[in-house]
Amino acid sequence: MRIHFIAIGGAVMHNLALELQQLGHRVSGSDDEIFDPARSRLERAGLLPDSLGWHPERITTNIDQVILGMHARSDNPELARAKDLGLPIFSFPEYLYEHSKNKKRVVVAGSHGKTSTTAMIMHVLRHQGMDFDYLVGSQLEGFERMVRMSNAPLVILEGDEYLTSALDPTPKFLHYHPHLAVITGISWDHINVFPTRELYDEQFRKFIGSMEPDATLVWYEGDPALREIMQGCNLRNLPYQGIAARVEDGRTTASFEERDYPLSIFGAHNMQNLNAAMLVCRELGISEHEFLTAIGSFTGTAKRLECMHQSAVLNVYRDFAHAPSKLKATVQAVRQQFPDRQLIAAYELHTFSSLSKDFLPDYRGCMDDADVRMVLLDPHVFALKRLPVLEDKDVAETFSARVFHDGNNLSSALRDAIQLSGKPVVLLLMSSGKFDDMDIAVLIENDSNS
Repeated sequence: MRIHFIAIGGAVMHNLALELQQLGHRVSGSDDEIFDPARSRLERAGLLPDSLGWHPERITTNIDQVILGMHARSDNPELARAKDLGLPIFSFPEYLYEHSKNKKRVVVAGSHGKTSTTAMIMHVLRHQGMDFDYLVGSQLEGFERMVRMSNAPLVILEGDEYLTSALDPTPKFLHYHPHLAVITGISWDHINVFPTRELYDEQFRKFIGSMEPDATLVWYEGDPALREIMQGCNLRNLPYQGIAARVEDGRTTASFEERDYPLSIFGAHNMQNLNAAMLVCRELGISEHEFLTAIGSFTGTAKRLECMHQSAVLNVYRDFAHAPSKLKATVQAVRQQFPDRQLIAAYELHTFSSLSKDFLPDYRGCMDDADVRMVLLDPHVFALKRLPVLEDKDVAETFSARVFHDGNNLSSALRDAIQLSGKPVVLLLMSSGKFDDMDIAVLIENDSNS
C-alpha cells in the first residue's frame, strides 16, 4: 500500500511510519516542524520530507491511506485535499485498532505511570519469549521502535487520554476496546481540553465503558477519584496497592511471599507500576515469581527517572514529570532512595497546564522534599502557547524555589549549588521540554574532571 502521514514528525507517528516502511509499504509524509530524534531517524530511512510545510498537490488518488497526526489542524491543506478526494483517513489509534481487531488487546491507561507500566509488561513478555505487538510512549532499550505491527496474537498499547486528531476530539484510548486494561490513577491534567476535573474524570469512565464486555480491569485502589469511578464498574476487576519494597544503601529490593527480588528501579510510584504490570502478566500466564525474576533487569524508560550520570559525589537523573502528582512522586522517590545526599531539583514549566495561572496552585508543595529547588520560567514557551507569562513571585512562592528565565543562568546556578554542597549530591531534572537547551553535559563533565 501507499500510505501518507500528515504530521509525520510526531513521536508515535514517525515510529509508525518507520514500522510500516519496514513491512513493505510505500510511505511518505509531511510536517511543518520535525525535531530530533524523529528528524535523524526519518532521514536515515529516506522518509524525511524534502521540504517542511504542507503540500496538498502531493495528495493524489494513488494514495491508499492517510494517517493523520494530532499536530495537524482542522484547516490543514493536505487534510482538506484528502477529504476532497475521498481517501481513507485514519488517526494512528484508529489505524492500530484496525490492525489489532483479531488480537488480544491490553491497554495501560492513567494520568501517570502508563509508559513505565507498559514498558515493564513488555520487558517481562520479551524475557519470557512471548510474541506481541506494542505501542509505547518512549524509546525502550532492546526495542528498535516505539511501535510494532506483526501477526502476533497479542498487543500491548499505552492508552493516552489526550485527543485523537483534528477530526476526532475524543481521547485516543477510547479507540482500543481492550480485553485487559490498567488504570494507574487519575490526576487532573490537560486543562486546555478538559477544563474541569469532572470532565477529565469522565474520560476514564468512558474508557471503562469502551472495554470488551468480558474484559478485566487492573486498577490502583489508592486513588480516591478512581475508587469513586470504580463503584459503578461491573467488569471483573483486580485492585492493587503496590509491591512491598525496602531501600538499603541506594538499592531497592522487592518482597513477595517471603522472597526477595533485587530491582534496578526505585520509588513508591514504581512499586505501584510494578504491581500493576505483575497482575497483567499473571493474567497473560506468567507467574509472580517469573515476573519478579525478569523485572530485576528492567532499568526504566527514557526520561522516566533515567540515570544520566552516577559517581561517588554526583548522581544525575532526568524525568518527564510535569503534572503535580508526577512531580511530587518523582521528588519523593529520589529523596527516599538517597536520604543522605543533598537533593537539588530543577523543574521546567512547559505543558499547557503548568503554564496556567489557574492551575499553578495545584503544584504547591510538590518539590518540598528537595533541599534546593529551582524553576525555569522561559518566556519563549509562553509565547509559543500564546499564554500570559506567570509572575516570578507567584511561581517562587508556589514551589518555594528560585526562578530562572533561561537555561544558561539555570545551569550556572545548578553548577554553583553542586560545588557549594558539603556532601554528595543528587541532581534531579524534570521537564517535558528541553530546559531551553541547557547544556547538562557541562554539569557531568565538571564532576568527571574534579
